[in-house]
Amino acid sequence: MQNKFLDLKYKPKKTDVICQYKITPAKGYTLKKVSEEVAGESSIGTWTNIGTMNKKVAEKLAPKIYYISEKEKRVRIAYPIELFELGNVPEILSSIGGNIYGMKAVDGLMWEDLRIPEKMLKSFKGPRYGIYGLRKLMKIPKRPLMGTIIKPKVGLDEKNHARVAYEAWIGGCDVVKDDENLTSQNFNNFKKRFLLTIKACEEAEKKTGEKKVYLINCTAESEEMKKRIKFVEKNGGNYIMLDILTLGWGALQTARNFTKLPIHAHRAGHAMYDRNPEHGMSMEVIAQLARMVGVDTLHIGTIYGKMTGDKKEVLHIQEEIETRFTPQTKKNLEQKWYNVKPVLGVASGGVYPAIVPKMLKAMGNNIVIQAGGGVHGHPDGTIAGAKAMRQAIDAFMKGKSLKEYSNKHEELKKALEHWKE
Repeated sequence: MQNKFLDLKYKPKKTDVICQYKITPAKGYTLKKVSEEVAGESSIGTWTNIGTMNKKVAEKLAPKIYYISEKEKRVRIAYPIELFELGNVPEILSSIGGNIYGMKAVDGLMWEDLRIPEKMLKSFKGPRYGIYGLRKLMKIPKRPLMGTIIKPKVGLDEKNHARVAYEAWIGGCDVVKDDENLTSQNFNNFKKRFLLTIKACEEAEKKTGEKKVYLINCTAESEEMKKRIKFVEKNGGNYIMLDILTLGWGALQTARNFTKLPIHAHRAGHAMYDRNPEHGMSMEVIAQLARMVGVDTLHIGTIYGKMTGDKKEVLHIQEEIETRFTPQTKKNLEQKWYNVKPVLGVASGGVYPAIVPKMLKAMGNNIVIQAGGGVHGHPDGTIAGAKAMRQAIDAFMKGKSLKEYSNKHEELKKALEHWKE
């Protein structure tokens, strides 16, 4: 390779895009050698010396490997911002996370973390509402929001979908959303489902006196997605949902530019990228990119529940999307977010009332506690299940134990008996 990119004395510029990788070299390769190849392949390099390279290009656009840890197999590379087209996530990902994953020199490559400079951040819109805009919209200044997913994931017709949503709302849910694989099937048409469910949402608001939102899944081919979003806007909708990874980053940018409604980001498919700790792209990186583009709520997983992901990982993802400054974590990449609004994390996946207090103790109040089976699986049905979840949140907010609070709240008492911690 014509260009050498290793410079351990280099101090990253404020304008550099910094990536941290965990690299497992293939047999016969050193970490240093593979790092050079990763840096080159993700920027200006190629596999051999080329006559078309000139000194001016190399000096201006060459990335710098400024940190290597043989013990941890971690490498940090600073990329000049000039390498990228601003406002274009697909191009940025094609560069940083493109050909490098297919290189023979690596047995494993995990893109662990990312620092995005101010100039790049400001080329994207960021969240329209974010945490505090959503709290204002929902008229919920302090407590955690509570949500549910319609269950079963697919199979209900439009009428029964709306009925289950209504029961969840009047039981105490603020948020009701579709699941990731419900869009517009023959047993549940998108338009019909939306009209019936948004009517149920309005009825629930009248009955409870509380603001309610319906997150309908608009995931589709980009032109069809826009038609669905427009239909939601014209017919009184108050929120949309998108499966951001299966939809694609370009289409997500289209949606953010197209609608003024809040956007909920479902992370369906993320484990294809991040489940193997030695290879892929971390959820932390996905979360930062989603915030930069401009989603308002994002699945971040649960500290306790059915999905993979340990406590440190989930809390780090929450830090990435909530704060203006990323604390000094094990990855040690300080992130300034300038004017980009914070995103509201959604804790979902095997959530039920008994685990609510320890979730909130660890994650704080700026969270959506979202339970599917933990609401609809209550022995007395959806309304009682929603009440039990809301009671668990209320107990925490009042500083009372669930056992004490359940003495005067039958729905919570039955939930605690049904689902042991």
